[in-house]
Amino acid sequence: MYNRAQAVDENFQKFVKEGQFPSSHSDINLRGSSLTSDELVDLFETQVMSRILDLKARELKTENKCYYTIGSSGHEGNAAVGKVFGIKDMAFLHYRSGAFFIQRSKQKEGSHPLYDLLLSFAASMDEPIAGGRHKVFGSKELLVPPQTSTIASHLPKAVGAALSIGRAFDLKLPSVMDKNSVVVCSFGDASANHSTAVGAINTACWTAYQNVKLPLVFVCEDNGLGISVKTPQGWIEKAYSTRPELAYLQCDGLNLIDTFEKSRQAAHYARTYKKPVFLHMRTVRLMGHAGSDVETNYHPLSYVEETEKNDPLLHSARILIENGILSGSDILGIYSSVRNRVDHIASEAVKKRALHSPQEVVESLTACTELRTSPPQPSTEDRESVFGREFNKIDAPQHMAKLINWGLTDLMLRYANTLVFGEDVAEKGGVYHITDSLVKRFGPKRVFNSPLDEQSIIGSAIGLAHNGFVPIPEIQFLAYVHNAEDQLRGEAATLAFFSKGQFTNPMVLRVAGLAYQKGFGGHFHNDNSIAVFRDIPGVIIAIPSRGDDAVKMLRTCVREAHEKGRVCVFIEPIALYMTRDLHQEGDKEWTFAYPDPKEEVPLGDFAIYGQSDKVILTYGNGTYYSLKAQKILKEKWNLNCEVIDLRWIAPVNWQKLFDHLRPKSHVLFVEECRQTGSFAEGVISQLAENLPHLKLKIHGAHDCYIPLGPAATAGLPNENTITETFQQWLGASHE
Repeated sequence: MYNRAQAVDENFQKFVKEGQFPSSHSDINLRGSSLTSDELVDLFETQVMSRILDLKARELKTENKCYYTIGSSGHEGNAAVGKVFGIKDMAFLHYRSGAFFIQRSKQKEGSHPLYDLLLSFAASMDEPIAGGRHKVFGSKELLVPPQTSTIASHLPKAVGAALSIGRAFDLKLPSVMDKNSVVVCSFGDASANHSTAVGAINTACWTAYQNVKLPLVFVCEDNGLGISVKTPQGWIEKAYSTRPELAYLQCDGLNLIDTFEKSRQAAHYARTYKKPVFLHMRTVRLMGHAGSDVETNYHPLSYVEETEKNDPLLHSARILIENGILSGSDILGIYSSVRNRVDHIASEAVKKRALHSPQEVVESLTACTELRTSPPQPSTEDRESVFGREFNKIDAPQHMAKLINWGLTDLMLRYANTLVFGEDVAEKGGVYHITDSLVKRFGPKRVFNSPLDEQSIIGSAIGLAHNGFVPIPEIQFLAYVHNAEDQLRGEAATLAFFSKGQFTNPMVLRVAGLAYQKGFGGHFHNDNSIAVFRDIPGVIIAIPSRGDDAVKMLRTCVREAHEKGRVCVFIEPIALYMTRDLHQEGDKEWTFAYPDPKEEVPLGDFAIYGQSDKVILTYGNGTYYSLKAQKILKEKWNLNCEVIDLRWIAPVNWQKLFDHLRPKSHVLFVEECRQTGSFAEGVISQLAENLPHLKLKIHGAHDCYIPLGPAATAGLPNENTITETFQQWLGASHE
């Protein structure tokens, strides 16, 4: 039979009626369990709800009324896991954890999981978590942050969320979770092979090995398949049963009693010892990967039919009958009753309005339903105490590295919920000493080192933010972000969008990067590409060129993160960290006084140097070299030009920029990044469309990687190439 959903549905009813049940795979029985008969019936009802929803999704899909058919069939045993963990235990759920979500909903009076999930099938605007933007398991009241089609990308933030519980308690900060809460995170056996999962579990072990509290339960729902690829027999157990500081438990996911008892053991261990647990739940997959997946294309029909005989609902029915709790007709009555409920609810859910206009879609992009106010500025006495001897130097001009260090100090003093972490940031103070002395000023609970894993650094930040923190993680070099860009793109930036702002993960991701570094080569250190950030909707991107701006922009980012839940990327030009001079050695024109603690640079605000109708538009290192060129153009060619430092890559205050450039005649965009995929491309296209009278040109870096040695800056703009380009272009445009 081609329609395996129909086969599973009919077989369940047929086998129950005939008393044909699969044999038990477990020795445990109800008498040896803490489950009551009523609780077992309730769990079975949840399993049936999840199954009927899967069947209904397939039915609605044929009517073009449903847009998502990856179901939970075969995994319904996770209903028992959903019963064990309370709604103060944050849950990051696999896309086959439907029964878990339904059972968890039963803990909250007034919940309507069937209606809510059917609304999500129909992509309805009334769906309470994502508003029709995706089919997700999520709920603010149930403490389930929404996940989309997760592979393993939610595991790193589960680690961060677990870390946040003890950290919030130690720092006496308000938090979403209680001090005895546990984080639970479910995923599939195929996902366990993904580098994100491997890194997250390794980070959990690495953290717990150092006696840091990490109450976390990983639930691996092992159905033996990754779409069509079989998981090698015994692989999950072999790979994860002997990891240091990771307690390993295995349960029969087809047996509600065994799954419930092993889940209780896992929760008790994590809650008591504050250490991670790996709960290996063996189960099966029914009805293929999704509605469009024809499993018989890659598995023989005999294999599919044999798997279907192991239906977890049949196992549950057998347990209920063997224990004299329900009869076969009682079980079929529950099945029929749930189907009728789902049919009735679905008939209403599909009538609800779906998203249509672009405005409706983007409405939640940067939404935040729980706005916060920033704490007051710290007193002079508190600042003097924290800064120590450096407080006496605070009025003297400094280079960018020192100013950012002081800026972080003031911010951490003002915002008690900020944490600075990343590779080498604690005792060493970072590769460039930007975080020097912060661990001495604020202690190892707020400034700490991470393992060398960018996915876990960014992912942990997301999880920490879920529990009230404003993380300020550091990525050592711009190119290293590419190892973890999905944590930023697929997780951090999408959360507000997929939750209508009910969940946010505020953070300020500090990234040391960009080009012009002497002594470094290759694409892993001297990297001049920011295209990955510009492609992420809703993210704030800051690139300062001078130290005082860096401090003021960093303050803006932290405030936006704390108050509005924004995700910010703060890119620091490494080549300008220690730069003191601008035009000649010893002039110290690129050192600046530390700005007053109240000063910020508003989002989108740009800086203007000089006044002319001929403009050089730029940012970052480009500002530094353009100002050098500005002086040469004046002295050598008697040409005046105006330099604009955009400072913010996103958002750009387009209207203010258009208004300022409207009376101008020429705009040269100096782009330190590669011309292809550069920021310049987007800006120039906007200017060409909105200010067609302008003469426009890009002077950017070559589309090439950066080599080591004297040629490291050969393909990059500098004051001489900018001067030559500007002078020649200006002359040609007047001919």
